[in-house]
Amino acid sequence: MANDCMANDTAPLSSQIRDYLAHVSVERGLSANTVAAYRRDLIRYAEFLTDSGVTAASAVDQSMVIAFARQMREAKTQAPALAPASIGRIMSSVRGLHRFWVLEGVTSDDPAHEVTPMAPARRLPKALSFEQVMAILSSPSTEEPVGLRDRALLEFLYGTGARISEATGLDLDDLDLDDGLARITGKGSKTRLVPVGSHARTSLSAYLTRARPVLAARGVGTAAVFLNQRGQRLSRQTGWAILQKAAKAAHLEVDVSPHVLRHSFATHLLDGGADVRVVQELLGHASVTTTQIYTMVTVDRLREVYISTHPRALA
Repeated sequence: MANDCMANDTAPLSSQIRDYLAHVSVERGLSANTVAAYRRDLIRYAEFLTDSGVTAASAVDQSMVIAFARQMREAKTQAPALAPASIGRIMSSVRGLHRFWVLEGVTSDDPAHEVTPMAPARRLPKALSFEQVMAILSSPSTEEPVGLRDRALLEFLYGTGARISEATGLDLDDLDLDDGLARITGKGSKTRLVPVGSHARTSLSAYLTRARPVLAARGVGTAAVFLNQRGQRLSRQTGWAILQKAAKAAHLEVDVSPHVLRHSFATHLLDGGADVRVVQELLGHASVTTTQIYTMVTVDRLREVYISTHPRALA
């Protein structure tokens, strides 16, 4: 609980904010970095209130909270407008402060309760064309064990839509190449079964037969599917580097990350007519709303179908 002086509304705003920061640090156990972020946000808020002539918590009304949010969206000579995500974080700190003041009896109502943060602009996921993906997948040389591993990893990422952490966390018992299935452990330790296509199965079989035993002999034994050159489980960072190397060898002049392959997997499925809920299950999204953002990427496909089928689409 805050100090007894918190109940006194005549205490300076800075003192009341310090009490709130002590509360989130001690009673809620937030990390030092999180508390520091709260402090920066609320110092900004306190400066705005002070400049507006407000010295007591009870004098803050909803119009002031709205004005504060509006100010952050407006560019000034001294500072640019803040990004929506930054505004959302700051307003979350402000709402927490006002809730605390009500609970502690500093104020009788919460003027920030109905002031919602500005929703971040939806960003379309990056997606490669099918030809670009094929260039990446075919770039690793399969003459050496490491090349076989790299080809298998890239084929698995694109063929299943797995996150890089899910691929590097894969164990041998998670693969059933005879039935073309992989058991993937995703966020929150949730598992899902995903099909493994024929091209990915072929690359995985070649790697497991010809390359993995060579790499495994350099280590002390691990159940991981993908191994590094010391025979240990491949790290996410190395997996990222493998993709970067393949993209460079394919002469792609676009930014490529493991998540781009995941985006491309989802986009290509939807372009091919897959149901969004099926794609949701394949990606391991908890909510279909997360998956639906990929449908925005397929607008070119929608336009193409519209032009080719609607009798009044063209003059």
